[in-house]
Parts: sequence; structure tokens; C-alpha cells
Amino acid sequence: MEKFGFTISKIRQIDYDSNDRSIADYIYEREPSFRLCIECGGCSATCTTGNYTNFSLRELHILIKRGENSQVIENLKKCMLCGKCILVCPRGVNTRNIVILARQAFQKSDSYAI
Repeated sequence: MEKFGFTISKIRQIDYDSNDRSIADYIYEREPSFRLCIECGGCSATCTTGNYTNFSLRELHILIKRGENSQVIENLKKCMLCGKCILVCPRGVNTRNIVILARQAFQKSDSYAI
């Protein structure tokens, strides 16, 4: 077979059935405003940590909802809980409480080390 100067990328399909959404379920039970998040990015735009690191609260919410918990653990440690994200959220999502609940859920879970 001839080479045309490009390679085939790995599959970027998300397998929702194999992902563990127990962390998201834990948060949904305790913070109903988590369902209101539309991932607009307002929280990430005002985030103090996000201005100095690669932390994104918007990405964190998306990963939690998808159940991609291994990536969430690394980002969760970066949040300073300053609360700026709550002030700019157009839907009134209590993002600070979501971060706190996610940390609690990972600490209670035996399969993840935080």
C-alpha cells in the first residue's frame, strides 16, 4: 500500500456505556443545579486558576457528566474555591459546591485515589 503522507488518527468516539458515572450521580443527588449547566464557559472565563494554569471548570463539568473520572481527578485538585464562577453563571449553578461534592465523592470511592 502506498503512503500518502498522513496517518489515520485514533478513534475519538466516547463509549458512554463503559464510563463510570457514579460521581455525576452523587453530585446530581446533592446539587440539583448541576443539571442546569449549559457549558457556556462563563465560569472558565473568570476563573483565577484558569488564568494561570490549564484548569477549566467547563471542561471539568463535561468530563464529570461523561463519566471520564480519571481526567477529573487531576483537574479537581487545582480549584481554589474562590467562588467567582458562581457570580457569573447565567443559570445559577453552584459550581463551588459541585467541586466540593466531587472531591467528597472521589474520597468515598474506593476505585479512585485523590
